Amino acid sequence: MPNHTSVITLRLDYHVSINAIVQVKRNKVANLMNRSLYSLALYLISPLLLVYLAVRAFKSKDYRGRWSERFGFKSLKQTDLLVHSVSMGETLAAIPLIKQIQQRHPELEITITTTSPTGSAEVVKAFGSSVQHCYLPFDLAWCAKRFVKQVAPKCCIIMETELWPNLIHYLKRAESQVLLANARLSQKSADSYRKHHKLTTPMLKQLDGIAAQSQQAAERFIALGVAPERVSVCGSLKFDISIDEQRINTAKALRQQWQATDKPVWVAGSVHPGEFDCLIAAHQQLLAKFPDALMVMVPRHPEQFDAAALAVKSAGLALVRRSSAAQLSAETQVVLGDTMGELLTFYAAADQAIVGGSLIVHGGHNPLEPAALGLPVMMGPNYRDFVEITELLVSAGGLKIVDSSEALANNLIYLFDDKKAYRQASEAAKSVVEQNRGSLAKQLAVVESYIQR
Repeated sequence: MPNHTSVITLRLDYHVSINAIVQVKRNKVANLMNRSLYSLALYLISPLLLVYLAVRAFKSKDYRGRWSERFGFKSLKQTDLLVHSVSMGETLAAIPLIKQIQQRHPELEITITTTSPTGSAEVVKAFGSSVQHCYLPFDLAWCAKRFVKQVAPKCCIIMETELWPNLIHYLKRAESQVLLANARLSQKSADSYRKHHKLTTPMLKQLDGIAAQSQQAAERFIALGVAPERVSVCGSLKFDISIDEQRINTAKALRQQWQATDKPVWVAGSVHPGEFDCLIAAHQQLLAKFPDALMVMVPRHPEQFDAAALAVKSAGLALVRRSSAAQLSAETQVVLGDTMGELLTFYAAADQAIVGGSLIVHGGHNPLEPAALGLPVMMGPNYRDFVEITELLVSAGGLKIVDSSEALANNLIYLFDDKKAYRQASEAAKSVVEQNRGSLAKQLAVVESYIQR
């Protein structure tokens, strides 16, 4: 016969177990309700998704096809590894990682998804037919479900912060390993996740692993409920940028073709409407000091090319569009980089650079490409998406924050005037990149551990 204490213990254990089971079921029901409300909201605004595509298609021909992929109607084959790399920046960072995986595991069938035409173009250029490629469907439940059912990946790598509740739900229901690689999380994004924690916390807890860019990002994920043992700090893949000699030679030839070998040349890269006027005003101030100076303006998106050209011409500056293949004359003051995939070449052909998306409230773009080439870099004050990278470059002296056309022009003039200061800024920018290399090996090690499961 069991003693009285044993009976009480058994009853307590029973009640604890029942309460735990009930709590788990309640959590599952709550999670389902929250995701269902999210899905319902997406269905209600789905007509706006068509409006969005129509507007983008009106502005850019690159958005005028492949709409069926956006809704999961493309016929796809089953894959071993799914990699989602969003747009051009994430894709460029992911390419070396994916190529390493291909070398180590040639037997794997790989599917790469993006959401933008620029990202798609980089995938096609880098991998051709060696991978299956399409746009990631919108996160409507039936689109995500159909997509996952077709590709049924054993492992999924999502780059940076592109997390979608329905996609992750159906991946986990299909028993896929889901890894967030090169993960970044700004304070603003963390606050937004916390505000919508009933939807985001269950999603984050479903991730099998997170390879974070920084300790700061790792701590933010853990604070949002991710188990610490699932988070690794690996650094940013963007530091492992590789610039081949052919690119450098192409850039040197381009500068000679522009007859700008002895002219001050600077690049305004990945710029947006709202920044054009500031950049043009800065260049006009630079021209007052250096009349033969040349600005290369490179809008972030193709649909912005015409607006940028109009802004330059309206300011009375002599413009040549890169796509026209027209020869530059001694009077040319601005080259409009209205081609795809040449920004790195333009940086390599220049002396200084400002990285756009930072003079407006947008979040900024990656400053490491010009830094790796030894260009002194500038950014506006809105760089929340690249806080750690930007602050590293600022503290080393390789990057300057400017908040107006006057501040931009003054820094350009200062560095074109002072050769010693220019060399110091150039060396500082390159040294930051060199000192922080090595993320690729760390991220690959984390990815390997999930591929082999």
